[in-house]
Amino acid sequence: MTAKKIEGFLCEEGGVCAAKGFLANGLNCGLNPVKEKNDLGLIFSKRVCNAAAVYTLNKVKGAPILVTKKNLELTGGRARGVIVNSKNANTCNADGVKKAEAMCRLAGEALMVKPEEMIVASTGVIGQVLPIEPIELHIKELSEGLSTENHVKAANAIMTTDTFPKEVAVSFKIGDVVCRIGGMAKGSGMIHPNMATTLNFITTDADISSELLKKALGEIVKITYNCLSIDGDTSTNDMVCILANGMAGNEQISSEDENYQVFKNALYAVMMTMTKLLAKDGEGASKLLECTCSQAPDLDTAIVVAKSVIRSPLFKCAMFGEDANWGRILCAVGYAPAEFDIGKVAVDLVSDKGRIHVCENGAGVPFSEDEAKIVLSADEIGIEINLNQGDACAKAWGCDLTYDYVKINGDYRS
Repeated sequence: MTAKKIEGFLCEEGGVCAAKGFLANGLNCGLNPVKEKNDLGLIFSKRVCNAAAVYTLNKVKGAPILVTKKNLELTGGRARGVIVNSKNANTCNADGVKKAEAMCRLAGEALMVKPEEMIVASTGVIGQVLPIEPIELHIKELSEGLSTENHVKAANAIMTTDTFPKEVAVSFKIGDVVCRIGGMAKGSGMIHPNMATTLNFITTDADISSELLKKALGEIVKITYNCLSIDGDTSTNDMVCILANGMAGNEQISSEDENYQVFKNALYAVMMTMTKLLAKDGEGASKLLECTCSQAPDLDTAIVVAKSVIRSPLFKCAMFGEDANWGRILCAVGYAPAEFDIGKVAVDLVSDKGRIHVCENGAGVPFSEDEAKIVLSADEIGIEINLNQGDACAKAWGCDLTYDYVKINGDYRS
């Protein structure tokens, strides 16, 4: 049986625990009344890590974002782990920072590390006071249950309206040394490409400098998470963070050489896969949508055009109805804030059931509606847009807009 690969990298088991030296756990501490649903998670490294993070651009930022930023500034970008809860966002609360700091203190005491060495995150309902007592009562049990096997419990602990945990890991070589990158993510709604839009935790045992770790994360965020949209809402709480403990034993990546490029490519494989998983699990979604914009004048134009299509509510509805209404695609391409000649644009719709060419030189071409219906009946749809005016290419991901999205968000607090 051929081993599964992503972007040429070998897939590994273990999620955030695939990399050496990382442990994880999750449990229900009582924030979520459904006892079978974990609501508190922990990731811990046996060795101090170089760390980097990217945060939401929403002006309203959850207290955990503020505390994490402060902690990483205090430590000079070093961390030992992550403590995270679901069900309550700890946002827009007068005591929010105090509660987030308490979570770091409790985790630090249990793990025997400094509070500022902890990254803290929360997700859930905004504007409800976070009770710290359930976390305090269960932090000992949570820390004592840390293991490489419990990564699934941690991934489950960050889920809100997600229907499945999202994990991925790959291995790669730096010189002769095998290294690994693994991650877990949550997100189903309130997702819009304006980093960050979900909670994403990534670990690696590769040895890489703080500066290059931060640079790599920023560059890959631009072409993965920032190219994801479910519903146009940018969350208040969410972030992506990466921890690198160097326990693989490779020679440190300290310059933008071939090894840095290998690391960046592996990071892309992990983050791109998690982006697709997030898009596939959009609230109420029945189809994963992947828009590719090719032969654009530059990368930014390619990104803007692909994102514009993925964001279009009318187009998303058409995909739910399996309607090849290509005019909605061209409409979204046309209002994308970029300069290009719309008269050169071509569009194809593709899936594992076939391909239909619907637009050439900015105008419609004859196609079979019956064949189009078959192509769009698949649960993964590709939208291929060729600008025919350059060499740049980018992808964006999203999902269709269904009746269930409204149902889910009509009673989210309950």
